This record gives sequence, C-alpha cells and structure tokens, in this order.
Amino acid sequence: MTTLETVDRGELHGFLHRPDAAPIATLALTHGAGSNCDTVLLRAVAEGFAEAGVQVLRFDLAYRVRRPKGPPHPSRAAEDRLGIADVVATLRKDYPNDGPVLLGGHSYGGRQASMLAAEDPQLVNGLILLSYPLHPPKKPEKLRTEHLPALATPTVVVHGSKDEFATTDEMRSALELIPAATRLVEFDGAKHDLGVTKYPVVEHTVAAAFELFGISPH
Repeated sequence: MTTLETVDRGELHGFLHRPDAAPIATLALTHGAGSNCDTVLLRAVAEGFAEAGVQVLRFDLAYRVRRPKGPPHPSRAAEDRLGIADVVATLRKDYPNDGPVLLGGHSYGGRQASMLAAEDPQLVNGLILLSYPLHPPKKPEKLRTEHLPALATPTVVVHGSKDEFATTDEMRSALELIPAATRLVEFDGAKHDLGVTKYPVVEHTVAAAFELFGISPH
C-alpha cells in the first residue's frame, strides 16, 4: 500500500507518493514540455517506485506553475532549473530519510534535470532520464550534449527504439560522454511517451535504478 498527498505551496505544486514503511530513498520526478506532472507515465513511474519503498514527489516545472497550458520558453529554462533545485532542497528539508535522493524527468524535464546536475554535482545521488530529447525530431545535427561531459551523477536513461528524439545508437554514443556510471534501459518499439501501459517500463526502470544507485529494497 502507498498513500498519495497533494502538495500545493505556491511555487511548488505536485503529488507526494509515500510508501507504507519508512522510505528507503527519495525521488523528485517532473514532466516534459507541454504537459504537467499528472501524466500517465509519471503517475505509473511514481507509483512503481513508491511500491518499492521510495517516496516520490512528482511536481510541475516553473513554467507550468505560471500557466496551465503551453510549452516552456527557451529563454526561461534557467527558471525551470532553479525551480527543480528548490524542489530538491524542499525534499531534503521537509521529507528527509537516510537513503539517496534521486531526480528524474521526462523529456524536457529530464534534460533540465541533467543540466542542473552537471552544474551542481552534489545536487542528487542519481538521475533517471525518461526519453531524453537528444535532438529535435528529424534534426540529428542539433545534439543536446554540451553538458554531458560535466555530468558526474550516475544516470539511468530509459529509451524507446522508435523515439524520434534519438535513435538507440545515438543515445549510446551520448552516454559515452558521461564520466559517471550509466545504464540504458531500452524498449523495442516504444515511442517518446514510452507506452507505459504496453511495455514493462516501470519494473525495468525501478530495477535499473536500484542496481545502479545501490538501493536495497525492504
């Protein structure tokens, strides 16, 4: 059993999933461009981690807190990263436990999370990037890899083989740029949304994260 709480503190809006026993880790989880933290994917991943003993806060990025619809604006991406940092700080202060603190995000949210972790290696103990948007669709020359050589945080990347934002080979090449330990979890046939109702995304993501980050289940 797990419990779900709505969190609404002005700049922080989201949902906290609590396991039925003392948490073994904490995960802050956010969404991609144009959506919010209440997507099918994020709900499923959050619940899967909570059932495995991890407390999870899935939260809205700063641009989504400001307005209910529309994509983020590139000129304000730094504000989204600042908001992520504030959420991590809030979790450490208000929901502490002895386990690792993790940060995850789908697409744009994962990219901003990884950029923030590259800037601050002490931010979290591990990253979970769901469908990292390596480049815009049909524009493989516009790689979003500049920060990866500075990323010292262990990272799990969950990728669908039919994701238009990266081929599997492109993703493997990108992960080689990261000096920290990485795991690539691939689903053959999955697209950018990862098809969580069709593929065992939750189970494999939780397993990869526990293995890479050294988390022992209850």
